[in-house]
Amino acid sequence: MAMLSFEKRYRVRGGTLIGGDLFDFWVGPFFVGFFGVTTIFFSVLGTALIVYGASQGPTWNIWQISIDPPDVKYGLGFAPMMEGGLWQVITICATGAFVSWALRQVEISRKLGMNYHVPIAYSFAVLAYVTLNVFRPILMGAWSNGFNYGIFSHLNWVSNVGYSYLNFHYNPAHMIAVSFFFATTYALSLHGAAILGAVNNGKNGSVKTTEHENAFFRDILGYSIGTLGIHRLGLFLALSAGFWSAVCIIISGPFFEGSWPEWWNFWQNLPVWR
Repeated sequence: MAMLSFEKRYRVRGGTLIGGDLFDFWVGPFFVGFFGVTTIFFSVLGTALIVYGASQGPTWNIWQISIDPPDVKYGLGFAPMMEGGLWQVITICATGAFVSWALRQVEISRKLGMNYHVPIAYSFAVLAYVTLNVFRPILMGAWSNGFNYGIFSHLNWVSNVGYSYLNFHYNPAHMIAVSFFFATTYALSLHGAAILGAVNNGKNGSVKTTEHENAFFRDILGYSIGTLGIHRLGLFLALSAGFWSAVCIIISGPFFEGSWPEWWNFWQNLPVWR
């Protein structure tokens, strides 16, 4: 109740990008807005098309249902609905839903009078998706290079792409992305452990202050980044992981077609070894 009372200050007209007063309202704690409507539209339509595609397939097994991209012979053109066209429409719906959600976050940020770091952060996740199913297929000249909408079929696609370049782990951008993923987990686990350690001080123990947390990291690591700093670091690490994930796949195929282990042969040709 206290939070709802606080939110009344921000539930005012204005701050919308499109639609104006037409969709500028709330349903319970949820802001609707024009992009909330488009998100619902694309999400419902895309999900319905996936169910329809599953109904036309050989199985209802959730693990084996798969909506496949068009054959390479269709290139970047439109394919018949049951030969990849369904995948194309679902991709349009997914992109529309993801982008709409990000723009809805922008409108909420404007209403709250805050910066746009939330929609910017979410946009990196959207970037990863459109890189895989829009940008990379366009650069490679065929929608067939997009991934399947399924569980096992998607895992098979990941495996096949990795083996197509002999060993994807040698992709330098992939190495950077994985390093950022691990660093994100490590940094935020340290942060979470510090918070739990400050709050849980045994029976009848008092909750420690921020200075106790800073003193702990100064003693253990020699430096404390601070309460605001750890969240900025976590944001940077997480966004970097998403960004380099997009880079690692966008350069595999459109810009480099060989095997990634062979790419590292440049190291042996450096003048320093001669």
